[in-house]
Amino acid sequence: MFDGYDSCSEDTSSSSSSDESEEEVAPLPSSLPIIKNNGQVYTYPDGKSGMATCEMCGMVGVRDAFYSKTKRFCSVSCSRSYSSNSKKASILARLQGKPPTKKAKVLQKQPLVAKLAAYAQYQATLQNQAKTKAAVPVEGFSWGNYINSNSFTAAPVTCFKHAPMGTCWGDISEGVRVEVPNTDCSLPTKVFWIAGIVKLAGYNALLRYEGFENDSSLDFWCNVCGSDIHPVGWCATSGKPLVPPRTIQHKYTNWKAFLVKRLTGAKTLPPDFSQKVSESMQYPFKTSMRVEVVDKTHLCRTRVAVVESVIGGRLRLVYEESEDKTDDFWCHMYSPLIHHIGWSRSIGHRFKRSDITKKQDGHFDAPPHLFMKVKEVDTAGEWFKEGMKLEAIDPLNLSAICVATIRKVLADGYLMIGIDGSEAADGSDWFCYHATSPSIFPVGFCEINMIELTPPRGYAKLPFKWFDYLRETDSIAAPVKLFNKEVPNHGFHVGMKLEAVDLMEPRLVCVATVTRIIHRLLRIHFDGWEDEYDQWVDCESPDLYPVGWCQLTGYQLQPPAPQSSRDNQSSSSKQKKKSKSQQYKGHKKMTSLQLKEELLDGEEYSFLQGASDQESNGSASYYIKQEP
Repeated sequence: MFDGYDSCSEDTSSSSSSDESEEEVAPLPSSLPIIKNNGQVYTYPDGKSGMATCEMCGMVGVRDAFYSKTKRFCSVSCSRSYSSNSKKASILARLQGKPPTKKAKVLQKQPLVAKLAAYAQYQATLQNQAKTKAAVPVEGFSWGNYINSNSFTAAPVTCFKHAPMGTCWGDISEGVRVEVPNTDCSLPTKVFWIAGIVKLAGYNALLRYEGFENDSSLDFWCNVCGSDIHPVGWCATSGKPLVPPRTIQHKYTNWKAFLVKRLTGAKTLPPDFSQKVSESMQYPFKTSMRVEVVDKTHLCRTRVAVVESVIGGRLRLVYEESEDKTDDFWCHMYSPLIHHIGWSRSIGHRFKRSDITKKQDGHFDAPPHLFMKVKEVDTAGEWFKEGMKLEAIDPLNLSAICVATIRKVLADGYLMIGIDGSEAADGSDWFCYHATSPSIFPVGFCEINMIELTPPRGYAKLPFKWFDYLRETDSIAAPVKLFNKEVPNHGFHVGMKLEAVDLMEPRLVCVATVTRIIHRLLRIHFDGWEDEYDQWVDCESPDLYPVGWCQLTGYQLQPPAPQSSRDNQSSSSKQKKKSKSQQYKGHKKMTSLQLKEELLDGEEYSFLQGASDQESNGSASYYIKQEP
C-alpha cells in the first residue's frame, strides 16, 4: 500500500535504470502519511515524443523514456517478459480490467514540456464522469470569497462528529500537500500539479501551487473531500502526468529535484482518504422507510411519516396521510425528533393514528437500531415530578430560554414540558424532552450565565425573580443533580463560521456564525438576519455542519440576506410584535431563489459579532445558584 511520496534524481544517461537513494525522514507526530524520497518515479509529459503504452503491462508513460528503439515497453523486465510464458497471463489480466503490475515504472530522463495528445480522449471521459458527480453550486455566493474578504475563521470538521469525516478527519491542516488539477496550463487535457493547504475553512481549503512561494495570485479554494483532490503519489500510481503551472514554468530547470527537496518530510492525505469520504457518506436510512416523527401542527404528539429522500444524512419525511406528498418535515437522521415505529406507545407519548389501515406497497418500518440512542437514566430514586419548574428552550421560539413546567413524566426518562404563560388549554404545545436533553436547564441557569430569561407571558412582577415566582405558584424547582451537566471538548469558538439548519424552517441550511458559547450551548446567528432569528443550539446538534457541507452533499445553501432584505426585516419588526405559531414555522427567511436577483449584485455582507460572556470548551460542570 502506498505510504509515501516516491521520486528519483534526474539522470542524463541512456541507461534504463538510475541511481536510487533513500533518504530517511524523522517521523512527525501526525497520523498523516509522511512523504519520502525512496526511488519511485513520477510520470511526466514529454512534448517531443508524446506518450506511449507498454505492450506488456499496459502502463502509460513518456515515449522517450520507454525501453528499446521501438518504444514498445516501459522497462527491460517487460521487454523480456513479453516473449515468456507470462505474456498470456498479463494480456488476460488487462482484458479483465486488472491493474498493471508494480514493475511497470517509467523512468523520466527528459525535461518537462507540454503535449498530451495521447491523453485527450481518456481525460475527456474522466471529465464527463466528474461532471455527473459535481455538487450543486450556490449561485451568487462563495464561501471562499466571503471568508477571504472578511478574514473569518470556520469551525473545524472535527467539531461535527455526525458529519462526513467528522470522526476521521485526522491531522489535515495548513501545510498538507495534495495533488490537484493544474488550471494554469495551455494543454487541452487535464493535468495535475502539487499544491499546499494555505488555509482551512471546514471542508474547504485555500490551495497554493507548489513553486509559487509567497505569490497568492493563483490561490484557489477547493473542497478537500472533492473528487479532484488526491494524496501525493496518486499521479505516480495512477499514471497521471504532473505539469508545473505555466506562470512559474521558467523558474526551475529541474522540477523533479525541486519537488523532492520540497516534499521530503511533508505531510499528505492518507492513501485511503477518498475511500473514507465515500464510506462516511453512506447513510443507513433508505427511501420508503416508516418512522414516527413529531407532528409539526401539534407538538405534543407524533405521527407516522415515510422517508421520501436522503441528502447528506438529512431526511425529507412525508406524513403518511399526505396524498400529494407536500405535507413534509425535514430533520437529520440523528435528530431526537424521530423514532422507530412503536416508540410512542412504549413510553406513553401521545400519537396520532393514521387513517391508513395498512402499509402502502413498498413501505417498511425502519429498524430500531438506526435511531440515535439516548443515555440511560435511573428513575428509581429521586426523579422529576409533574409540576416541577425549570428553564427550557422554547421549541416554537428557539431564540428564547423560558420559564417552564414539567407537565407529564413518561417512561425511559422522557418528559413533557410546557412553557409557562403560553400553553394551549389542551396541552397541544407541550414538547417532549429527554431528561438528559441539553435544551432543559435547572432554575437559575440563565441568571448565573447572564442569559436573558423569558418570563411567563403576562407576568407583571418584573424583573422576574425565581424565588418569588416559586412561592407565588406554590411550586418547587427540579433538583439540579437531575440535569445533564456534561460539557464535551467541542472545539467551537465565538466568531466561527458554519452551516446551520434554521430549525424554525428546517428545510433551510444557512450561512451562520457562533456568537455566544455557554458551556455546551451555542448561540447561532444567521448571517444577514436580525438577532431575533438567532437560535440556541447544542454543540453536538446534528443540525450544525462544517463550511462546505452543502457543496459536498449537494444540498442547497441559503446565503446571507442582502441589505434590502435586512431593511425589510427591521421595518416589519418595528411594525408588529413577534407572535408564536403552533408549527415549526417561525419568521420565515426568504430562500436563495427568492433573493436571487438581489444577491447577484455582489452585495457586501456585514456581521455583528456578539460578545462571549462566558466561554467553556472542555469538560466542566454547571454552577447553579438556587435561592432558598
